Amino acid sequence: MQLRYSFRVYPDAAQQAALVRAFGCARVVFNDAVRAREDARKAGQPFPTAAQLSRELITEAKRTAGRSWLGEVSAVVLQQSLRDAEQAYCNFFASLKGTRKGPRTGPPRFKSRKDTRHSIRFTANARWNITPGGRLNLPKVGAVKVKWSRTLPATPTSVTVVKDAAGRYFASFVIDTDPAADQARMPETDRTIGIDLGLTHFAVLSDGTKIDSPRFVRRAEKKLKKAHKELSRRQKGSKNRAKARLKVARAHAGVADARREFHHQLSTKLISENQGIAVEDLSVVGLARTRLAKSVHDAGWSAFISMLEYKAERYGRTLVKIGRFEPTSQTCSTCGAVDGPKPLNVREWTCSACGTLHDRDHNAAINVKTAAGLAVSACGAPVRPGAIPAQREETGSHGFPTGNRAA
Repeated sequence: MQLRYSFRVYPDAAQQAALVRAFGCARVVFNDAVRAREDARKAGQPFPTAAQLSRELITEAKRTAGRSWLGEVSAVVLQQSLRDAEQAYCNFFASLKGTRKGPRTGPPRFKSRKDTRHSIRFTANARWNITPGGRLNLPKVGAVKVKWSRTLPATPTSVTVVKDAAGRYFASFVIDTDPAADQARMPETDRTIGIDLGLTHFAVLSDGTKIDSPRFVRRAEKKLKKAHKELSRRQKGSKNRAKARLKVARAHAGVADARREFHHQLSTKLISENQGIAVEDLSVVGLARTRLAKSVHDAGWSAFISMLEYKAERYGRTLVKIGRFEPTSQTCSTCGAVDGPKPLNVREWTCSACGTLHDRDHNAAINVKTAAGLAVSACGAPVRPGAIPAQREETGSHGFPTGNRAA
């Protein structure tokens, strides 16, 4: 499978100027491609092909006075920008036909130079390389300093240079991993676990383990509030407002980085210790419309489950999602009696049938594992005995888009 390995890079002043030119040229080519297709649609003509756009918007445009500066950047960057526009239209048409999973996507929109995130992509034919000194040598940019936090397991197929809203630069390498080597890193085990995600505790496991919720936004709320207040008092278009905006972006980036690190550490721990994992298929989009929206977004359940999914696939584990309408909080894990719905402030309850005192979240985690049908075969590998009937769909709900994968 393909994964991305991201590293912080530190370009000097001249390299930053070169990257800014590359970001701008890639944006102009993307906008020209969108404009050409929109003009063809309004005129009732067929869309120009990728080859026609490449010839008109890059090759011939470089010879004109108005677009001669496109020759200052690598041609691969411009070609990849055209590919991004092409892929955006493919996603849009696939969404209209219903062949693309997730919520509907709109047509491509023009990019603005005021966007807070910029990126360019270099493929293998761009002749970029990693120098013996550990720097990333990019065409028409130079050898950029990289902070290597780990070694690359294989030769990258492409690299994407990203500038985020906080003004930080990253190099994101695409790596094709070796399935045999990945599964050898984590030998098989006979343990299986059920996970109940919540807000009081981030996760409660079927073995009774409770993992506290770090509440990253809540802890940084005072700092974020102060930064936003300073931003609101700055005059629009001023340099002080730009500095205040950067301060707000850095504060939010710190919160997002801490949450992502927590998700990675917990998901890796669960994957390494358990052969089978069961979770609920939560409707995060629906929960985000309630009064608990701030806490739901702060927990980041969708990103965590997405990490569990790709890590289970990578390391040969089994991840099972049960239906969101399964009454895990209403069913007694001892006798199986359904005791009816309970308000959120009820954290413990006694079964009316067998008299067992249950912790609400621990009982739900056990029921999640049971409903998933996880069992252990003679060789120690988890299996799912038989098909589980599909749950009815919630009216008006749609799939939640997954986040970016990281190793």
